[in-house]
Amino acid sequence: MKDELKPIRSEADYERSLAEVERLWGAKSGTPEGDRLDVLATLIDAWEAQHYPMDSPNPIEAIKFRMEQQGLTRKDLEPMIGTRTRVGKPFDSSS
Repeated sequence: MKDELKPIRSEADYERSLAEVERLWGAKSGTPEGDRLDVLATLIDAWEAQHYPMDSPNPIEAIKFRMEQQGLTRKDLEPMIGTRTRVGKPFDSSS
């Protein structure tokens, strides 16, 4: 097993932690390797939340993104949401 676990305090610590997680990936839960993986994942999550925060997506933009991924159009929403006027302007392909 590698060194004792320490907080992630720098980008280099973060990179080392990511590399170790990759090495430990798939370790069985309840084993020393699995426990180390769990702790490293928690440390990495805390580091990323502080240094790489992500804003929540705009709901309309999230739907449009998913529609684009699946090759859907506004017309494809009509059976679920209603007529073209109800689906509304935010889903126009021109916006």
